[in-house]
Order: sequence, then C-alpha cells, then structure tokens
Amino acid sequence: MPNERLRAVMAAGGWTHARLAEVTGVDPKSVERWVNLGRTPRRVTALKAAETLGEDVHALWPSLRQARAARAVSPELVALYDKRADLPVSVFVDLLAEARERIDVLVYAAVFLHEAYPRLNDLLRERAAEGCAVRITLGDADSTNVQQRGAEEKFGHGIESRCRLALMHYRPLLGVAGIEVRTHGTTLYNSLYRADDQVLVNAHVWGVNAYGAPVWHLRRHTDGGMFDTYTDSFSAVWETARPVEG
Repeated sequence: MPNERLRAVMAAGGWTHARLAEVTGVDPKSVERWVNLGRTPRRVTALKAAETLGEDVHALWPSLRQARAARAVSPELVALYDKRADLPVSVFVDLLAEARERIDVLVYAAVFLHEAYPRLNDLLRERAAEGCAVRITLGDADSTNVQQRGAEEKFGHGIESRCRLALMHYRPLLGVAGIEVRTHGTTLYNSLYRADDQVLVNAHVWGVNAYGAPVWHLRRHTDGGMFDTYTDSFSAVWETARPVEG
C-alpha cells in the first residue's frame, strides 16, 4: 500500500527518490519502495529522512510509534495485599514501632487499630518521646465527604460514628509533645500509614469498605516515586486539616 503522506511531502518539497536517497544514504530503489509499496525504513534512516523533509517521523511511518515499555514491578513496592483484612494488625504496629523520625496517619477512622491493639497510644507516646514527629489526621464526622463515603460504602451514619470514636481514642494524646491530631474533610482516596521511609497505602474502592480493599506496602527508593506521591498527598491534606482542641 503506497505511503501517500510521504509522497505528498516529497512532492511539496520537490524531492526526488534519488535526491532523498543520497541524503539518507540508501539506494534510490529503497526510497521508491517507501513511497510506492509503503515499506518502513530502519528507525535511524527514518529519523534522518523525516528531519530532512521537515516532517514528524511518526506521521510518515506510524508503525515506528512504540509504546513506552511498562515497568513490571516498581522498585518501591515491598508487598501487595488483596485486602486490608488479610493483614495482621501487627504489620501496622511493627511498622509504626520502627519509626525514628516521622509517623503520619491519614484516615477517616481506622478504629481497628485501637480495637486490636489497645496500646497504640502508648506506642505513639513512646515514639514521640524518642524524638519522632507524629501527625494523626482523622475524618471530620460533620463533613460532606465523610457522610458521602458512608452512603457509598452502604455504611450509613456508621462511618460518622466511627470518626467520632476514633477522635475519642486519640484525645488522650492531645497536648503530648511531638504529637499533633487534626481532622479533615477531604475526599479520602487512600488511607495512609507512614513510618519514616515506609508507608502502607489502603486503597479505597467505591462501594467497598476499607477492610475489603487492597493495601500496598511501599519503601522510598527514588525522588518523585510512588512513595513521594502519597506522602505529598498527606502533606496537602494536612495543610487543610484543623487542629483538634484539647
């Protein structure tokens, strides 16, 4: 099938088969096959021909357009879990216990942590006493987005009650040096549990409670990677969140 685009570009610029062949370093019959039979030259030759003709190489030879190869596995991915319910609470607790510089938690409620590990507040106090900055961000029970999530997950007003319950759990930490607690009203796309250069990301799926949604464990590897994407998101929400009064 002839390459009509190439034929038109050559005609517009007054290019003959012989002249283009000379510039690109091929036989004139090769150029003739490009035009009349729709043959595709080697990539290096095609790039040189396109540059000579002042045309986009992919416009002349669309078959040279290659999709960027996908990376099979991110170097930051430590583990992937089908559901949050598949993780023992010890995974969360051990991660937080390892923190030396920073703990960030972004959730609506996540009361499962206190329910399954009653010493959570003691752990956070211990980390803060050792110089670890702890930031906890909970859902504002009165916000539209929290209430919308309840409707989407068919949880009704239960999610609002759990947000209030979570705040009750964390209230004893108000005023503790190194620990800040805030509430936010943003749309929560993912719950985040960060400890230094690691983070557990609990994805949220429309119509599915958080315990039934996937979790991926990330460890920071490079600037601008997946880890930074999520921690930057935390920082953006934190700026909008309101400090809880003691």
